[in-house]
Amino acid sequence: MAATNKSIKKLNQFFATAICGNDILSSTFYVSGISILYVGIYAPFILAVIVLVLFFYKSVYTEVVEALPVNGGAYNCLLNASSKTIAAFAGTMTILSYIATAVLSANTAIEYSNSVIPLPVIPVTIVLMLLFAILVISGIKDSARVAFGIFAAHILVLTVFLIFGLLYVLHGGHSYLISNLAATKGVALKSGGLLTALFFGFSASLLGVSGFESSANFVEEQDQGVFRKTLRNMLIGVAIFNPLVALVVLNVMPYPAIVHAADFLLSDAGKIMGGTIFEYIVVIDAFLVLAGAVLTGYVGVSGLIFRMTTDGCFPNALGKLNKKGTAPYIVIAFFLLCSSILLITKGNLLSLAGVYTIAFLSVMSLFAFGNLLMRETRPTLKRTYHAPFIFVLLAFIATASGVIGNIRLDPTNFDYFLYYFIPTLGIVFFSLKLDDIYISLLHISRKASFIHTWLQKHFDDIIAGKYIVFIHHIDRLYDVLEYINRNEIGRDIYIVHCNNNDKKYYQESFKNFKETLPHLQKAGVFDHFNLHLVYRDEPFGPDVVNKVSKELRVRKNRILIGSIHKTHPFDYENLGSVRIIF
Repeated sequence: MAATNKSIKKLNQFFATAICGNDILSSTFYVSGISILYVGIYAPFILAVIVLVLFFYKSVYTEVVEALPVNGGAYNCLLNASSKTIAAFAGTMTILSYIATAVLSANTAIEYSNSVIPLPVIPVTIVLMLLFAILVISGIKDSARVAFGIFAAHILVLTVFLIFGLLYVLHGGHSYLISNLAATKGVALKSGGLLTALFFGFSASLLGVSGFESSANFVEEQDQGVFRKTLRNMLIGVAIFNPLVALVVLNVMPYPAIVHAADFLLSDAGKIMGGTIFEYIVVIDAFLVLAGAVLTGYVGVSGLIFRMTTDGCFPNALGKLNKKGTAPYIVIAFFLLCSSILLITKGNLLSLAGVYTIAFLSVMSLFAFGNLLMRETRPTLKRTYHAPFIFVLLAFIATASGVIGNIRLDPTNFDYFLYYFIPTLGIVFFSLKLDDIYISLLHISRKASFIHTWLQKHFDDIIAGKYIVFIHHIDRLYDVLEYINRNEIGRDIYIVHCNNNDKKYYQESFKNFKETLPHLQKAGVFDHFNLHLVYRDEPFGPDVVNKVSKELRVRKNRILIGSIHKTHPFDYENLGSVRIIF
């Protein structure tokens, strides 16, 4: 096991930071404009407050992901802390977040290009998204080295942008801070007062932390101890650039010009400070970074939906792989959804940002909720870090308030969100209940032999799935079977009982299992399960999990276990992607 892990080259701090850093720092191209539109001169202050929210979430993510270092973010957190139904809800929300990420990034990339080269924005945006869809289907994924190059260039451009802002002040450039302060009073009056404007500005500006959750979605590809460093590095980047970029823009541009250039704000500000050449540099940087975020969206959603498909949350056909090892049906469906939301919103930046913000803030809120839930349902789970309870609570309140604020800002954004959320969630819950639907259809069609036979021929595999449960104590058996009954499609259940260094005790315990199972089935509660008892004369751990998985040909995400305790000599990540259910 150890040899296998060492043979796989994982991402170091710099490459991992680059991948998620491109995502979160791509927001510098649009979050300043959005924040200034709502709060004017107070934008830098609001963006600094949001850094504090990110600091809280750094603790939230560190505790959960280091305890459960498996890809999947909020979906994986809730899958191991609660039920598959709740996890599927979080997964659906994450999918919508990826859709909004890809659309907003692609649209903003073309808007920046359009500021120097006239383009039909919506058609070219669709072409850009189609290009990336073809690339992903062809097996071309984001390279860590390319991501690092783009990220390094982006940091350099942003640093030069801030230096030009300082030089503008030192050389006596005309400052618009006073006039923008006056304009802010008018903005506040339109919102119903300064406090209301600040709340709306805070809610809309939370878009600036989008991407912080991305590191949790590829934690398995990161080297030991890197995940915590990626969170720290993203926090530093947001803390430095977002407030200062907004301050520079407010100093060099009047409020009406900022409103006019909201879709390509940094390129216009760059032109004022550094001339046409620097404007083109900003545009090229924006295109590369935002295009990279589109690719991250495709790759991220492909991995998430494939994982959810193997967990039974989507129809199996969706996860069919091509010769390149990618899932083309997932990519095509994602492209069509992205194109449709772009057409419905007509490429409006605030509408796209509103949908995006509702989706990703909901995902982050669910992650904080998952942290709180995990404390109750998995209190003995081994952890490397315990986030202060007040940090988790404040993080949840901040992002949940942001969701409410964005809905109040423009209820139409919530309508757009629901157009996609409800059908997607419907497909998920339909898939989760396929076994019940199938059994009901079989019962209804008993007298129609042709239909009955056809259903058995084409859909019998729905309930043929295998699951493995490692269990030590018989008092957990009923709860485990009840969990599978509520959450899983599959009827072949292998209950594995290991000898944990006390052969006599565990052999006696195994006899109790053998005696108890028939009584459970006779009671009629679990008579639809095919239950198999397996005794292993070796302690529970990575070795026995690997052996049983291979012998029974069951994927590790269909292996169910109890919490890993501090007394265990191994960590959760040593077991692969098994699921904790008690």
